[in-house]
Parts: sequence; C-alpha cells; structure tokens
Amino acid sequence: DLAACDLVRGLCKFFEGPVTGIFSGYVNSMLQEYAKNPSVNWKHKDAAIYLVTSLASKAQTQKHGITQANELVNLTEFFVNHILPDLKSANVNEFPVLKADGIKYIMIFRNQVPKEHLVVSIPLLINHLQAESIVVHTYAAHALERLFTMRGPNNATLFTAAEIAPFVEILLTNLFKALTLPGSSENEYIMKAIMRSFSLLQEAIIPYIATLITQLTQKLLAVSKNPSKPHFNHYMFEAICLSIRITCKANPAAVVNFEEALFLAFTEILQNDVQEFIPYVFQVMSLLLETHKNDIPSSYMALFPHLLQPVLWERTGNIPALVRLLQAFLERGSNTIASAAADKIPGLLGVFQKLIASKANDHQGFYLLNSIIEHMPPESVDQYRKQIFILLFQRLQNSKTTKFIKSFLVFINLYCIKYGALALQEIFDGIQPKMFGMVLEKIIIPEIQKVSGNVEKKICAVGITKLLTECPPMMDTEYTKLWTPLLQSLIGLFELPEDDTIPDEEHFIDIEDTPGYQTAFSQLAFAGKKEHDPVGQMVNNPKIHLAQSLHKLSTACPGR
Repeated sequence: DLAACDLVRGLCKFFEGPVTGIFSGYVNSMLQEYAKNPSVNWKHKDAAIYLVTSLASKAQTQKHGITQANELVNLTEFFVNHILPDLKSANVNEFPVLKADGIKYIMIFRNQVPKEHLVVSIPLLINHLQAESIVVHTYAAHALERLFTMRGPNNATLFTAAEIAPFVEILLTNLFKALTLPGSSENEYIMKAIMRSFSLLQEAIIPYIATLITQLTQKLLAVSKNPSKPHFNHYMFEAICLSIRITCKANPAAVVNFEEALFLAFTEILQNDVQEFIPYVFQVMSLLLETHKNDIPSSYMALFPHLLQPVLWERTGNIPALVRLLQAFLERGSNTIASAAADKIPGLLGVFQKLIASKANDHQGFYLLNSIIEHMPPESVDQYRKQIFILLFQRLQNSKTTKFIKSFLVFINLYCIKYGALALQEIFDGIQPKMFGMVLEKIIIPEIQKVSGNVEKKICAVGITKLLTECPPMMDTEYTKLWTPLLQSLIGLFELPEDDTIPDEEHFIDIEDTPGYQTAFSQLAFAGKKEHDPVGQMVNNPKIHLAQSLHKLSTACPGR
C-alpha cells in the first residue's frame, strides 16, 4: 500500500535504526511465506520488494536513481538472492509483477549494486524485452537505457562497447521486436533504448546497419501518417542520425546507401506536409549533405528551389533546420548554384531579407548571408551587394538591438576578409559619402567589445587588422583620425573581458509575435554541426597576425 510505504519512509527519517530493524523482520517473514509456495504466495514477495525499495531509498533523482541508501538493508545481497532468480527464470511471461519489481529494483539501485552484478543482469534485461506484458518490456528497455548512460571513473560510460558486444545482435533484434508487441508500436522507452544502444555501441552496429536502417525507415513511414508521440519521434530521428554518423565516419561513401533508404520517406513527408517531421527531415538531410566531400548530387539540387518557398519559412520551427540545410548547399555546391541555378540567388536573398526583418530570427539571416559571402563566387553576388548593405542599414535605423549589432559586426569583418578592406570602404561610401567613417565611429569602435564566441572574435580581429593595414583611405584622408581609436578597440577585443550587458528595454524581444500554433524547433543532438571557422588556416593567431601586419605597414610607410 502506497500510503503505508510513505509512512515507513517518514518514520525512517526520524527513527531510522528501530524502524529498519522492525521492517527487516517483516521482509524476511514475507520472503519465507513466498518460498513455501511461490506460485500462490507471489504477492508476499511483491510486498517485500516494495518495502525494501521504500526503506533503502533516501534520496532519489530521475537521472541517477538512488543517491543515498539506508545502510541496514544489504542491497547487493538482496539483489543476488531475491531479484536475480526471478529474472533468470526461462519463462519471461511468468509472474509479470515480480519481473517488473525485479527490473525496477535494478533501475532504482543501479548506483548501489556493484558493476559485476549489473553486467550479469544485462542479458536478462535483453530477454525481458520479449515479455508480452507492456510493463515488463517497457521497464526492461528503460533499465537498459539507464544502465547504458551510467558514468564510470573519468566520466566515460560505465559499460564499454566491448562489454556489451557479446549481446549486440540479440539486443538490437529484441529491441526492434519489442516495437511489434501489442501496445508498444510507438513506445518511447524502447526507441530511447535503441538510440542509446547505438550511441554506446558505435561501430559495433555497422554489421547490422542495413537491417537497422530498413526497420527505422519503415517505422518512420508508418508514424508519419499520424505523428502522435513527440518523444518517440525525436528518439527515432536521433537513432537515424546516429546510424548515419557512425557508418559514414568509418566509410564516407556509405552516405549514398542512406540516401537511397531515406529519400523516399523524406519525399513523402515533404509532399504530405507532415509539419512535425519537416524540421527533423531538414536536419538529417543537412547531416547527409555535409558528409558529401565534393559537389552536390543532383537529387539535392532538384530540391533546392523548393527550399526557398515562402510557405516553409512561415513556420518558425523550420527556420534553424532550413538555414543549416541552405548553408550545406552553399558550402558544398556554390559553383553549381552559380552556374546552374543563378536565377535562384534572388530567392536566397529574399529569405535573408525576411529573416533579418525579425528580431527573433535575424541571427539566422546572418548565418545565411555569411555563407553566401564566404562560398558564392564573387561575380555571382556582385549585382546584389549594395542592396544587401542598404537592407542592413534600414534595419539598424529602425530597430538596433545588441544581437543584431553583434551579427552585423561579424558580417562586415567577414566581408572585409573576403573582398578586401578597400572594397568595404568603397561600398559604404558608395551608399552615402563619409558613411564608412560613421560606421567606424558609431558601431565598430564602441561596440566591438560585445562580440562573443571564439570564431566570431577571430573574424572581427582579422577584419579590423585589414582595415588598419590594408586600407589606404585610413592613412591619408579625414578617416585617419579614427586609426588609433580603431587599433585601441582591437586591442580591447583581445585583452578586455567581453561586454555582455544588454539594455533593459531589450530583455523581452526574443519572443516573436507569431499568432497561432507553431511547431517548435527540436534540435537533434546527434545531427550536431561542427563549428566552422571561415578564417581557418589563413590566420592561426590573430594577435601575431596583427603584429606582422603592422610591421609590414610601417615598412611600407616609413616615418608615419
């Protein structure tokens, strides 16, 4: 009875010794009753296990199970003598309540029972994935998932892939079989265990990958007809990402097999506009496209125009995934886009224009713009450059936020690195005379301290170094008075702590005023993108780069 157990817990708090003594006696007598006639008296054992868990658990968290246990119950002994025998019985469908109790015991006391006993329970848990009882096979999946996330010394997983390797085939087979059991076709605990098994086993899953990806794709097609379990769906996409990552790390050419397996399902999801799945599909496609080393396959190029359709961008949940996918297109296929899809560049810039108009998504607009500047052949963007700057200035005049300024600073410095310092000065002054000086004085010099992120700071440092040392108007026009303050601001960027203050009136602007229901964006952990450094090998240490550039400048202009 729950209330009775809560009472026991309460009493333990104040009278731990005597209460534990009394109840240990009860536990033993109940276990003796059970032993007399197990098939009839199983409820006695159920009650005994329940009491032990109540007595022993003092502090518990979802993540770690029991963190403090009562010393008077020997948890390991109880596990070996009373829990393991039930789980070792050949018939996984017999006494489901006791099986569930036993599995729950492992879950709760996983930090108290020594590892060598937990190892013994792993094949038993794998067997119970076949139990008909939905409680038993769900508990078994959940227990495996929790055991696989446990951390040992030096923060590595407690169980290594090598220790689980002997069971890998039966583990994967039983997990996928469990999804076919009545009531569990979308069981999130089973899918989470599949994801976690992939993550732990890594390349040990490669021999089975053809079957695994077929099963995942079939499941994807089935649930996309009517997505109703968000957690299940999320873990399913994580498992798909893991299959791709693990396999393509060992053999990049295998990406083609994944595309063959997945694209049919993806096409169907996009055509039927399955809103919940579209952000996931874009993330998986980005992962696949980023795995290609050379040019973009034609199957992707066929999709490219569809990604620019305004209706896709109206749903905020799609935006981060779509921007990343377009960035992957630009990184891998800028020449193809420039030669075979130049008519789509205005559409690409239309997306950028829509994004920077929004306070919530302007940084995504800059991600896209930076990729265009970095990867597209310069002549393909020439005719649009001035318009890009005009749009940015309009936004600066209408609503200048800290986030926008940080992104703007990174963009103009990237532009300076890509096209040269003189090109940056000329484009500013081409919009309006003396504008370059205004940008230096009003934005770059006072605000550069706000830029955050190592790559972002490096871009700004290299860009400003170019303005100081490779821009003739900085040397002999009315802009010269800004040379020293600009150098000081650059030294500040290197040496002073980052300025992370945000004006009071800006604290509430993150929530976009979008009416109606919006599918939120769910980031897939295993689809993560590596941080990209556009300056890369060109400049390793921006401080040394500044010193060398200043030296070069002083030799070129002696006596200045």
